[in-house]
Amino acid sequence: MVGQRLHLMRFDIGEMSGALGDLGTFIPLVVLLVSTCGMDIGTVLIFAGAFNVITGILFNQPIPVQPMKAIAAVAIAEGLAPGQIAAAGFSAGVLVLVLGLTGLVTWAQRIIPKAVVRGIQLGIGIKLAAMGAEMALSLDWWGLDSRVVAGACALLVLATAGRKRFPSALIIFAAGLAIVFLGSSSLLAGATLGWEGFVPVWPSLTEWKVGILHGAIPQLPLTLLNSVIAVCLLSGDLFPGRGVSVRKMAISVGLMNVGACLLGGMPSCHGSGGLAGQYRFGGRTGGSVVMLGLAKVAIGLSLGAAAMTILLAFPVSVLGVLLVFAGLELALPAHDCNDRQTFFIAAATAIGILAADTWIGFLFGLTAAGLLLRFGRSSDVS
Repeated sequence: MVGQRLHLMRFDIGEMSGALGDLGTFIPLVVLLVSTCGMDIGTVLIFAGAFNVITGILFNQPIPVQPMKAIAAVAIAEGLAPGQIAAAGFSAGVLVLVLGLTGLVTWAQRIIPKAVVRGIQLGIGIKLAAMGAEMALSLDWWGLDSRVVAGACALLVLATAGRKRFPSALIIFAAGLAIVFLGSSSLLAGATLGWEGFVPVWPSLTEWKVGILHGAIPQLPLTLLNSVIAVCLLSGDLFPGRGVSVRKMAISVGLMNVGACLLGGMPSCHGSGGLAGQYRFGGRTGGSVVMLGLAKVAIGLSLGAAAMTILLAFPVSVLGVLLVFAGLELALPAHDCNDRQTFFIAAATAIGILAADTWIGFLFGLTAAGLLLRFGRSSDVS
């Protein structure tokens, strides 16, 4: 089976373009985790890259490897230490792994109405697109990294939207690298190159407590809903007959975090927004994320801490545009909620996400589904 998947993989320019589709979320979160919380950028990139390669081979789809959003948000906002982050990621990984191994995640998928999952995709998609637009609008009008550059990137993506394999993400990413080095031709001068190796992290009792309460518990519903159930539904939409099962996805997320967090890796998941973005920009096989993973590993090994210099200098205009179109692609499947009841449920879920967070949106959606099942004229809401 693995040999067949390897044979079917593509490593062409379209896959290379698709590989870059989730960098709009990956780069900003990684930069903030490293700069705010003291994580090692080389280790973060090496683990993320290795998991890209493994999941690309196992699933043969452009399934992303992204930071766990809830843990990253808390870590950045509260300045958590590496030990607290490791405790949060490891604990979340154990919980998700148990759900996958026991099959409880399949039960959860079965009882959650499809319209609620579509609402999660819609709400998170709009939220990502809005974040990307906000990033671009925060810039000045003129300059190497400006609104004009963001507009030009967006126009390129729109103008080539009908050409599904046109490598628009690759072109604007290359333009972003050019901007980085045009802005400072001596960017890496004097920087210490090379990775310094693993630095195992074993949290103290207090760090375990903080990590579990502040990170793992808030992360669990987001991982279950967006990084397992929603990404599997999207996988089935994009690759009919080849969708990844929720059980396999949960086991994958669990093993990533159990295997890496105590060695300095960041808490990681497979987000539906990343899959949407990579598909939107040309990713159709696991070859896209295999190439991305090899690039991450190579950068982590060769540059080490110096990689942070490049990531910090990468133009916000390019990242913002990538994020906008990834968000729109994620929101798109919600169009199949085309009757009054499923539309209402999806809309209620999305409104909760936009007003608060994924967990509140999920509760809004379940409440709407329950009311319609009880009082609606039809019970077909799933």
